Amino acid sequence: MSTAQTQNPTTDDFASMLEASLETRSMSEGSVILGLITAIEKDMVIVDVGLKTEGRIPMREFYTPGDEDIGDEVEIYLERIENALGDAVLSRDKARREKSWINLEKVFEAKEPVPGAIVGRVKGGFTVDLGGVSAFLPGSQVDIRPVRDVGPLMDQEQPFMILKMDRPRGNIVVSRRAILEESRAEQRAELVGQLAEGEEREGIVKNITDYGAFVDLGGIDGLLHVTDMSWRRISHPSQVLTVGDTIKVKVVRINPETQRISLGIKQLSEDPWMAAVANYPVGTRLTGIVTNIADYGAFIELEEGVEGLVHVSEMSWTKKNIHPGKIVSTSQEIEVMVLEVDSDKRRISLGIKQTQANPWDSFSDRFPVGSTIKGEVRSITEFGLFINMDDEIDGMVHLSDISWDKSGEEALGEYSKGDMVEAKILEVDVEKERISLGIKQLTKDTGAAPVGAAKGKTVTCVVTQITSGGIEVSYGDDNKAIAFIRKSDLSRERSEQRPERFAVGDKVDARIIRIDKKTGKTSMSIKALEIAEEQEAVAQYGSTDAGASLGDILGAALKGGDKE
Repeated sequence: MSTAQTQNPTTDDFASMLEASLETRSMSEGSVILGLITAIEKDMVIVDVGLKTEGRIPMREFYTPGDEDIGDEVEIYLERIENALGDAVLSRDKARREKSWINLEKVFEAKEPVPGAIVGRVKGGFTVDLGGVSAFLPGSQVDIRPVRDVGPLMDQEQPFMILKMDRPRGNIVVSRRAILEESRAEQRAELVGQLAEGEEREGIVKNITDYGAFVDLGGIDGLLHVTDMSWRRISHPSQVLTVGDTIKVKVVRINPETQRISLGIKQLSEDPWMAAVANYPVGTRLTGIVTNIADYGAFIELEEGVEGLVHVSEMSWTKKNIHPGKIVSTSQEIEVMVLEVDSDKRRISLGIKQTQANPWDSFSDRFPVGSTIKGEVRSITEFGLFINMDDEIDGMVHLSDISWDKSGEEALGEYSKGDMVEAKILEVDVEKERISLGIKQLTKDTGAAPVGAAKGKTVTCVVTQITSGGIEVSYGDDNKAIAFIRKSDLSRERSEQRPERFAVGDKVDARIIRIDKKTGKTSMSIKALEIAEEQEAVAQYGSTDAGASLGDILGAALKGGDKE
């Protein structure tokens, strides 16, 4: 600093200079005003802003060369008009920051970039100097992709985009990533304009995900979806591609709005499904590879890009309700038959069991109805037993066909899985692939109706048991056939429908009203016999005396019976 600069100017000079500045400046605290450097003392600069007293500003705030000469007008931030000592409190730094804030607000409103430099690291990001104003740069906003080393970017002037400004709190948030994305978008738009749907390009595999691969087409990325990599089924893109591969692709689709590019490899070759109908007529036998197994069936690859489904119901003639994985395995070569082809839906239905002899076709010849078989109890369900027979064919013994004299649940409890049992074949349904078996049919039912018993026939019975619901009786030549007379069938008269009026050993006459064809059980009725006898009496004696009452007719019938 020269000696001349330390000399004080005249009072008239100061007055004329200040008068001009006082016309336009605001003297309110917290504003930027013009001041005049009147003197420099040691490390302090004396500034007159037109107040009662001058202000003193540390020389370090005048760090710009030539910014502290006596007689210079400078912008000063007025913190306080007068402090406890009566001096004005001024700041050159705050004036610069205030001016920078005003400029940054204009840039923020115009959505324009602002130059700055990354100067430090803080929690969650970095500090950026925007010409004297400090801003926060979040770590996610440094670059488009995560940056491991920010060293090369430190203290380098570069453009930033202001994302948020809060002047009262003095907070500014900036982004370098927004600048890069905008630049990239412009470049991408230019490159997209050079592409056309249907053209073939070479690219480099840049990244692989679960759903596809990103391919660099020379500055712009396109997505190669896993379904567009091959006509055949691909579980994961890594099965056919690796990062860094140079591949040939076809531009399948370009979205002008999002500028997304869809690529394909399989589109470079002909769709094998176009010739599927001609190559795979119904009834054709061929060999394929099991590529995938699901709960409902297995997928078989017939050629690259063409797969068919063998539904679980078409896998075996005899194995029912079994998971496909227990019949076939992945990568297994297997013979199949074409059952149906739908080229529009790209579906081929295949069958495995159709390539094998159907054991049901010859079963009824080898095991006719009425024959006896021996087999292992394969499973026990709430409605019966499943017994394994020849060629892994299962037959079912229903609850009602296990025992003559025990309830189904009681009889079922006597068997265990793995038991060897004998049974009689009751019915064979080849179309429904069902076989009905019976165990009780191997023995004679002691309670079944004897030969000659028929509905409507009158028999003499012996009471064997009395219950609240009726009486049980035996009949037949050896009295081994069992029948039941319900309480309501004990008499025509309601007062006589009492089981307790009978005793075990009593003989009674009753009429057979029903014989169950399946179980052989007989139901009888005393009431039905009484009604039948009355109708017979009316028919026999009613015609001899037209004016006789029903009592007269019955009386005559009884007398006639006595005479006989």
